[in-house]
Amino acid sequence: MAGLLTLGARAMFANQAALQTIGQNIANANTPGYSRQSVVLTTSAGQFTGAGFFGKGVDVQTVVRAHNDFLTTEAASTKSTAMADSTRAEQMTRLEKLFPPGNDGLGYAASQFLNSMVDVTSRPNDPSARQVALGRANELAVRFSNAGQQITDLQAGVVSDLKANVTVVNQLAEQIASINEQIAKTKGTGHTPNDLLDKREQMISQLGEYVAVTTLPADDDTVGVFIGGGQRLVLGGQASKLQVGNDPYDPQRAIVSLTEGSITRQLDESVLTGGSMTALLTFQNKDLQDAKNLLGQLAASLGTRVNNQNALGLNLANPPGAGGNIFNVATPRVLPAATNQRTPSGGYVNGVSASIVDATQLQASSYKLTSSVSGTYELTRLSDGLVRTVADGDTIDGFKISFTPSAPAAGESYLIEPVGAAAVEMRRTLDDPAGIAAASPLTASASANNTGTLTIDSIYAVNTNFSSANAPMTVDFTGPDPANAGNVLYTLTLANGTVLNGSWAPGQPIGNQPASGIDLGFELRTNGVPRAGDKITLDPTVYTSTNNGNAKAFLNIQSEGFVGRQLLTSGAITPGSTINDAYAAAMSEIGARVQSANYLSSVSTSVASDAETARSGQAGVNLDEEASRLMQYQQGYQAAAKVLQTAQSLFDELMRIASR
Repeated sequence: MAGLLTLGARAMFANQAALQTIGQNIANANTPGYSRQSVVLTTSAGQFTGAGFFGKGVDVQTVVRAHNDFLTTEAASTKSTAMADSTRAEQMTRLEKLFPPGNDGLGYAASQFLNSMVDVTSRPNDPSARQVALGRANELAVRFSNAGQQITDLQAGVVSDLKANVTVVNQLAEQIASINEQIAKTKGTGHTPNDLLDKREQMISQLGEYVAVTTLPADDDTVGVFIGGGQRLVLGGQASKLQVGNDPYDPQRAIVSLTEGSITRQLDESVLTGGSMTALLTFQNKDLQDAKNLLGQLAASLGTRVNNQNALGLNLANPPGAGGNIFNVATPRVLPAATNQRTPSGGYVNGVSASIVDATQLQASSYKLTSSVSGTYELTRLSDGLVRTVADGDTIDGFKISFTPSAPAAGESYLIEPVGAAAVEMRRTLDDPAGIAAASPLTASASANNTGTLTIDSIYAVNTNFSSANAPMTVDFTGPDPANAGNVLYTLTLANGTVLNGSWAPGQPIGNQPASGIDLGFELRTNGVPRAGDKITLDPTVYTSTNNGNAKAFLNIQSEGFVGRQLLTSGAITPGSTINDAYAAAMSEIGARVQSANYLSSVSTSVASDAETARSGQAGVNLDEEASRLMQYQQGYQAAAKVLQTAQSLFDELMRIASR
């Protein structure tokens, strides 16, 4: 009788425990991070009697959870990668809006400004035409400035997001450390704290959304969490802290560092490898910088080219003078490292400055200048990693480096951004319509006695070699060039009597022919064909209100390749891009990155989804399976109850018989 009661009681307890576990599974079917639990039952040792061993039912050994280390690690790792890719895709989509196509683009605004000079060419003394040109110039400058400001705003947003992410990471690290302590206290009980293990894994998975992590289990069932290629974030019950600080060169940019006691280590995107923080750092240090330099290159090249051309003409002032700057072109930024030597007042002992020499050779890049112990200085172009040795006064990629007030000491470094501030600081500086230098400093006239078909098309200054002291000048055509069929020889006589010999060719200008040894800084273009004895006179311009020579030069800027020229080691200069082609290339570069980011995001998200499906397929709750198990254990519970009921009836009957 006692054995029967024991057998029934044990069976009821086992089934009750199983039913309770199933109920918990069903209740937590949609709880994130919950792993399915099940009761482990073992046969209770039999009781020896004279008639043999009689079983005493079943014992509840423990409650275990469905878990697979590999699938869990894979799900967390792929989620971290997916989060990094989706974050970068989101940021790149925002950046792409700064390079719109069509009428909203910078290329269109530049074309509108240069095309507005057509009316100035037709009516050089018309104030309304000049005012329209200034209006177009202002619109162009505003678009550049707005785009530059939006990059600044995106940078501020990145810093804000990094700080928010770091706060969450630190909170998760502390919670994981706390759970580690709770789990360690259960060591030796022979049972696993399933809910605590689920919670820890869930937090590690959440942590991976911000930064890629690796884990290492310890003998006391705690888990060490490491980031950045082995940097300790959580070890046992202790958690280190991440923090966001200022970039050592640019305080507007941020760096992420890990603090362990008194030691702080900087972590960059190359070691973090995953999570949203990695994507934000990559976007800040690569994509955002490249976009800023692309816009800056366009702004600095176009602004300088327009200013230079305006300076070569004559305005409507009385007396006429050279035109002033139409646009503000920012000077290159030089940012010293925070570790450079400082004076007691907080300034820097040594210094570096930079100035634009040839804006056509400016590249869309930042540069890092470092000083070695040997006294040499290396300049690294960050866009492609090209390293060159430089000295004080050298000109590299269109800008000049100067060491002031003294040369950098060994170990000091500087970040140089020749075009970094050009877009955001671009603005129209010319407000007086009369300041547009539409007139050429020279006026050309063909002799009435000419017998050829030669006519004057245009004449304007093209570079700083031009000097008004050379005028008046005369061009006398002497006859066919025996060395070049179709060409006509000429002599160019300057005001001081100097005679230069040249060869006229169809479509080629006079006055700017370096191959013939003639570079007087102006270009005289003609139509028709001259004959021997024909003559052209070049005089200083007297009536600037009716002269449109320099305005015609503005029209040529649109088709001129003045953006991104490069000086080769051979001394040759590569052709540059037109302003429209350069903007189209910048737009294509950003667009390609956006497309790549979106593709990677879609792929990694799909991989992460598959990994999570595989994990949850083993660890998750299947309601149909739980329902089947529920019916099984319910029947077992009812059977055990029937055993107890039968034993109770027998006991009652025996007691009744014994009481007679």
